[in-house]
Amino acid sequence: MEGTYTCANILASLVSRNWNPFKTFAPLAEAIGQELAPHTAILDGEIVRPGPDGRSMFYELMRRRGPFCFYAFDLVWLDGSDLRDQSLLERKSLLRKLVQRRAQSVLYVEHMVSGTELFRVVCAKDMEGAVAKQASARYTPEATTWVKIKNRAYSEAVGREEFFAPGRKVKPPKSRRSPATQKPQTPAIKKKTGSR
Repeated sequence: MEGTYTCANILASLVSRNWNPFKTFAPLAEAIGQELAPHTAILDGEIVRPGPDGRSMFYELMRRRGPFCFYAFDLVWLDGSDLRDQSLLERKSLLRKLVQRRAQSVLYVEHMVSGTELFRVVCAKDMEGAVAKQASARYTPEATTWVKIKNRAYSEAVGREEFFAPGRKVKPPKSRRSPATQKPQTPAIKKKTGSR
């Protein structure tokens, strides 16, 4: 999955990791609030523009061309309770109960115990990578309890730095490279600080 890292405050707002509001995603925030009603919550996840095959369309997301959905991978606060001291698995259990299985605006991201086969699929389907987290970890911004494992052969990785540079003039690729033409890659592990 690849999208814009976001926290969803289910009083109908979406904000960045720096708590800057995403005004262009107001309809998505409202839809998430309706799907999770009557609960109030703060979710951790990413806004994604899924393509016809279910994979994310990063450049369409950056240009704000929808439809969009929110992939929820953590639950920070629920109905007045601060959940940051609970383990990841405890928070994921509560999140699974909160997000309806038929929801369309907010989707639950499953937790995998072993990620080796998942990463093979990520590479085969030309996806950005995967995030590995400690199952017992608390939700703390300063912790290094997770790592992002990147697919080095990901076809949409080219041009990323230029896309975010001031005065950018980068055109998105016309099509994804076929997964059949990719060579198997060793994962690039990027250690992160901050919560996810």
